[in-house]
Amino acid sequence: MKVRYSYLKQQFSNCDDLWKKLKHFVSTEDFTLGKELHKFEKNFAKLMGTKYAVGVNSGTDAIKLSLRALDIGRGDEVITAANTFVATIGAITEIGAKPVFVDCDDTFCMNVSLLEKKITKKTKAIVPVHFTGYMTNMPELMKIAKKYKLPVVEDACQSILANINKKNAGTWGSFGAFSLHPLKNINVWSDGGVITTSNLKHYNKLKLLRNHGLVDRDTVKICGYNSRLDTFQAVVGNWLLPKAKDIANQRIKNANFYDNHFSKLQQIQIPPRPKNFKLVYHLYIIFADKRDELLNFCIKKGIQAKVHYPVPMYMQESVRFLKHKKGDFPVTDAHTKKIITFPCDQHLSLKEMKYVVKCVNDFYKK
Repeated sequence: MKVRYSYLKQQFSNCDDLWKKLKHFVSTEDFTLGKELHKFEKNFAKLMGTKYAVGVNSGTDAIKLSLRALDIGRGDEVITAANTFVATIGAITEIGAKPVFVDCDDTFCMNVSLLEKKITKKTKAIVPVHFTGYMTNMPELMKIAKKYKLPVVEDACQSILANINKKNAGTWGSFGAFSLHPLKNINVWSDGGVITTSNLKHYNKLKLLRNHGLVDRDTVKICGYNSRLDTFQAVVGNWLLPKAKDIANQRIKNANFYDNHFSKLQQIQIPPRPKNFKLVYHLYIIFADKRDELLNFCIKKGIQAKVHYPVPMYMQESVRFLKHKKGDFPVTDAHTKKIITFPCDQHLSLKEMKYVVKCVNDFYKK
């Protein structure tokens, strides 16, 4: 039996109504900053619980433009998680700022108890990463941010509709950055991103930044970027957005199934599932003994298991200028040796999930 990782073929297998919408859209010639984009932004903001949303061309740019809206640039320091995808770091370095890492805990997110000692006079923002569908401990992080008067840009690219005490990811800080990449929980047919904010001044500046700094066709107010979310992709987003809650709920149901079965194995450790946190499982990750052997066994059995990620960002060649050495972030290091990711998306069948559980059990029995 095969258990695939990418669910895109199933996600868009029954979308004749979407094709009709796209055919009609093409006839409108409304391709750039069009009506469908404004509709998507309005609906996304409503779903998240913010006043405004701005469509941009990627989750990476969602972080970058948020930092630029705060006038952060060369020589400034931005504190973020040591355990993250490269895009978080790329957004910070692209504007000339320096990423300052904080180790994670077993939720895969920043250990907020380590945050305060990383703050210096050069610190200009905090970028917590809501990694894998978890959320950073935002109540505690916001207390520290308020104490030091530091703006917060939430990297919520993997955590759409995750929440703490029913307050959504992307609504705690000054900005929330989301990704619409094809493998995200809410996805379009190419790269795409969204920024949420409830600050009118930030909203107006973001609209300038994403569109070359143009006030109108002939007036350039600031130097900006070409970072618009294509209106074509907004049509896809508008088709999928009403399914967002169902997608999150099904992933949660699937993760609970795995948790119930894997928790019976001594060789598997389930990550903490904090109370009052809604986790949306962009990635379903557990800690496993003999991880590499288990990974290879599952792959041979047709299960497309993965590791997110085997080499932490702070050890990558691209950030060698930060002069970190192995062991600087011990929890992040430990995770690279123990974590394994199993498919958990909304299109998985019960039969497929039972097969994953069986294969993991078979591996440890032998």
